[in-house]
Amino acid sequence: MEKDLVIGIDVGGQTTKCGIVDARGTVLTRTVIRTDDTTDAKEFIAHLAEALKRIIDEAEAEGRIRGIGVGAPNGNYYTGHIEFAPNLKWTMDGSKVIPFAQLLTEAMDGIPVSLTNDANAAAVGEMTYGAARGMKNFIMITLGTGVGSGIVINGEVVYGHDGFAGELGHTCAVRYNGRSCGCGKSGCLEAYASAIGVARTAREWLEMTDEPSLLRSLEEISSKDVYEAAKEGDALAQRVFAFTGKILGEKFADFIEFSAPEAIVLFGGLAHAKEFLTEPIQQAMDANVLPLWRGKVKLVYSQLKESDAAILGASALAWEL
Repeated sequence: MEKDLVIGIDVGGQTTKCGIVDARGTVLTRTVIRTDDTTDAKEFIAHLAEALKRIIDEAEAEGRIRGIGVGAPNGNYYTGHIEFAPNLKWTMDGSKVIPFAQLLTEAMDGIPVSLTNDANAAAVGEMTYGAARGMKNFIMITLGTGVGSGIVINGEVVYGHDGFAGELGHTCAVRYNGRSCGCGKSGCLEAYASAIGVARTAREWLEMTDEPSLLRSLEEISSKDVYEAAKEGDALAQRVFAFTGKILGEKFADFIEFSAPEAIVLFGGLAHAKEFLTEPIQQAMDANVLPLWRGKVKLVYSQLKESDAAILGASALAWEL
């Protein structure tokens, strides 16, 4: 029987999304399990394998699965390990280094598994199914709870010496007196341009001024709240996005000078605010990049259906197995 299907798995801190995908990028069936209901990596993988076998049965796909692709925080493409992921509670024999690909292959009766970090998986998915089809040089930026990145040069994802290259979200955006970041450093791009960073900017600015704002009535402020207020014409909320876009554009100028990409592709929940982000990003990019790249690098947004994007990104890895 022809092995004409793959499985994509997106491991998040709270939930893990899985789906069976065909060669056209159609998700045939999907499921979601909890990531955080156990601290034992082996127990989680056993639950995951049970869920995968159920959807294989549902899709009548027994014997047709070519491979499994996994996107996970701190996933190492070279080793197949998840290493010291701060948002994952699992350990294995007391260690935070989990040989995830090996364990899942064993649990799935020998189906090969390819693993990488979630932003790299998104880059592969965009190159295979989305806005970066046909591109050989681009940078994927994921704007969610954090700021992730996947760098593609000459059609290949850049993994570096140890498998962890491309942590652009943890390059410095504010050199002095920068915000503390979850990684332990200060001034990281993630501390300003993530969903958490946007909400933090809004809270800080509300404390610094008496300016009227729709956000003042909220006890807790999320980036979605800031976006909704901006759409309602809230001046402070719109300036938060202009500030965020400026920081992103300044850093994108640095990234362009590193790899000369054809495009920077934006994906993630915060990218929904593109009507407030695009102009300040573009202006700051053009103001800070060398003239030889000015106006040459496209700023584009993911074309992948959000509900399937993470699964498709991870599944794209499996076609190489």
